[in-house]
Amino acid sequence: MREDPTEMSEDDDRTTDLAGGGTIVVEASSNKTRSCGGNGGGGVGVGTIADYCPSPYPDQVLENVLENVLLFLTSRRDRNSASLVCKSWYRAEALTRTDLFIGNCYAVSPRRAIERFKRVKSLVLKGKPRFADFSLVPPNWGAQFFPWVSAMAAAYPWLEKIYLKRVSVTDEDLILLAHSFPAFKELVLVCCDGFGTAGLAAVARCRQLRVLDLIDDEVNEDDVDWISCFPESVTCLESLIFDCVESPVNFDALERLVARSPSLKRLKLNRHVNLMQLHRLMVRAPQLTHLGTGSFSTSDNPAQADQEPDLSAFATSKSLVCLSGFRDIVPDYLPAIYPVCARLTSLNFSYANINAEQLRPVICQCYNLQTLWVLDSVCDEGLQAVAATCKELHELRVFPMDAREDGEAAVSEVGLLAISEGCRKLRSILYFCQQMTNAAVVAMSRNCPELVVFRLCIMGRHRPDHLTGEPMDEGFGAIVMNCKKLTRLAVSGLLSDKAFSYIGEYEAGD
Repeated sequence: MREDPTEMSEDDDRTTDLAGGGTIVVEASSNKTRSCGGNGGGGVGVGTIADYCPSPYPDQVLENVLENVLLFLTSRRDRNSASLVCKSWYRAEALTRTDLFIGNCYAVSPRRAIERFKRVKSLVLKGKPRFADFSLVPPNWGAQFFPWVSAMAAAYPWLEKIYLKRVSVTDEDLILLAHSFPAFKELVLVCCDGFGTAGLAAVARCRQLRVLDLIDDEVNEDDVDWISCFPESVTCLESLIFDCVESPVNFDALERLVARSPSLKRLKLNRHVNLMQLHRLMVRAPQLTHLGTGSFSTSDNPAQADQEPDLSAFATSKSLVCLSGFRDIVPDYLPAIYPVCARLTSLNFSYANINAEQLRPVICQCYNLQTLWVLDSVCDEGLQAVAATCKELHELRVFPMDAREDGEAAVSEVGLLAISEGCRKLRSILYFCQQMTNAAVVAMSRNCPELVVFRLCIMGRHRPDHLTGEPMDEGFGAIVMNCKKLTRLAVSGLLSDKAFSYIGEYEAGD
């Protein structure tokens, strides 16, 4: 499962105690201010201001000051620390929180959260553990959205934003959401299931909706034309992502929607939108900065199959910085994106089955690229081209075309070594391969000391250094020794106790 690079989450959230009521992490921001004043006095004659405006109690002054100071704390950790100082800080901090973050939906009940936080406008809620992405959680496991949306409907009628990850959501939940929050603006569903196009239709009717992002969700087909349910007037829409929706959409309605959404910056299409339709949408929305291209092939309609698509919209685009999609790609059409390559900061080819020769003319123009996702079909030669050009690269993900343990080795230590030597600013890497050496991993640790995330997935069980036959202990040991900012590490291959000794020694205090 591949998450959008612009929407990446690492599942490393930390929790803090909630006064005996569970574990919760919260985030706050607010524009709330409070003024202090008194009533006029009842005496006659000339007096000072103090005679007419009695001073508030000292405790009230301190509370007012504290609440206004807390408004400037936006870090979750800072606000959690502030809430633990004393009871008055605990109360004041709860009053100023408008953004609620819950990293585990079972850590605290909706009732307990609502009792403490009275002014929430935004909710982030995470449900199932990450290994649910790999079908390791049984069906109907839990993580239901209903208890939360039903409680919030009564407590937070002013709620504006909801972000859900690995949560089971039903159409009824989405209908309740749409009817309960008249000022609702943003809905982001990541790796969620249980809902369909009927629920999306209800959300689309929210008149102030700015963001509707569906990322790696399982969306049921209810034969409902949800795209046609957006308001007929000019919309507030800024982001629309539906590349995970497997069913076709009403393209004419989509084109009209894009045309009446002047603020739309992010649009990611599903595989049923072809290149000719993509051109029409780009002409309607030249202001797009993030684009998911859909199928990147011509129409399946035999009557249009012989027509060459018009790809001039890429040449006229002046704002695109992020490209993704490229499903069912026809590599011959890749030259169409050349005009935007120099501006790109993010390029996602994780659905594009292209080789090194097809990647090279694209990547050699991407001098400003910071995020790149590719399939291992690009081979070591493709990664060498990346290393030669992308000096600003911060994140690289290399996914396998064939995830079987006995698959052919498309990328190896050669590609990893090239990346470490050419992309010295790298901070995050996910690398699937069939073979690796300690020497290449050690070189990565020395050349890229700013690494925060290092995930090396050597497919196949207990595979050693393929040149020396030794365990991969020294490679992973070098990573934890040399990469002082490391927060996430995934190990694989043949390991001994020595590797875990390194991890315990060098990461225990972090």
